[in-house]
Amino acid sequence: MSYETTEAKIFTCTQSRYLAEQIAKAYGVKLGNVITSTYSDGEFQPSYEESIRGTRIFIIGSTNPGPENLMEMLLMIDAAKRASARHITAVMPYFGWARQDRKDKPRVPIAAKLVAKMLEVAGATRIITMDLHADQIQGFFEKPVDHLFASTVFLPYLKNLNLDNLTIASPDMGGSKRAYAYSKALKSDVVICYKQRAKANIISHMELIGDVTGKNVVLVDDMVDTAGTLTKAADLMMERGAKSVRAICTHPILSGSAYEKLEASKLEELIVTDSIPLKKESQKLRVLSCADLFAEVMYNVHHNKSISNKFVM
Repeated sequence: MSYETTEAKIFTCTQSRYLAEQIAKAYGVKLGNVITSTYSDGEFQPSYEESIRGTRIFIIGSTNPGPENLMEMLLMIDAAKRASARHITAVMPYFGWARQDRKDKPRVPIAAKLVAKMLEVAGATRIITMDLHADQIQGFFEKPVDHLFASTVFLPYLKNLNLDNLTIASPDMGGSKRAYAYSKALKSDVVICYKQRAKANIISHMELIGDVTGKNVVLVDDMVDTAGTLTKAADLMMERGAKSVRAICTHPILSGSAYEKLEASKLEELIVTDSIPLKKESQKLRVLSCADLFAEVMYNVHHNKSISNKFVM
């Protein structure tokens, strides 16, 4: 007896609906039907309104804080497991809580590890994500993890800018590996910012390692939260003689006064993906969609095809 491969079904968590619609369109299917009921105290319950028995399903949802986004993903996975889905792939364009990937002081949690275990216990059989804050988070999982790089989205855009005297910059020492990878692809120089923090999200001091005089600088980072580091680095580079400063950041968290800092800074533009919905618009923000990237990877995963050409750093 022969069995045909059942077409995959794509579902979405609430906050990632727009991106999920674009992914489903690029994939060539319609989004699956999920209804979420909410109790008066805020408790919610997702319900699949179609059969998923024996199928591979993709659940799309970034898990950026607050906790509701992560909880919705966990409930969606659990419901799919109890509905006898054959494969349950959590597609998390932004993997939240990833900054807590180690104990950096006594008596603190390793939240990224905890999240990984919760996803597996809920029933996820595979994880697809993009630009983890720390590559080693993949090792927290016992299930397959496809860790995609937004460089496949950003590099064509940067090349089309045709910037002369291009220099790639890392806003901190931890991002130097990413900056060197971009510089290799673009055949450009690299500079690094060295920063010291007074506490989380507060920078006490910043220095620049390298020369940016007359250069068109592109800062590279995996996420932008309060935008304090990026804007301070951009202003410092312009003071040191840079011709222009742009920034590319995969995940636009943009919390607190980030938008105000961005508008007041000397950044020419901040280029991001749509992994997280923007809270509001800004003339300095340019959004590049990652929908085609995820759709192609999801299609290849379902049809057991290689996705190695998407691991471009």
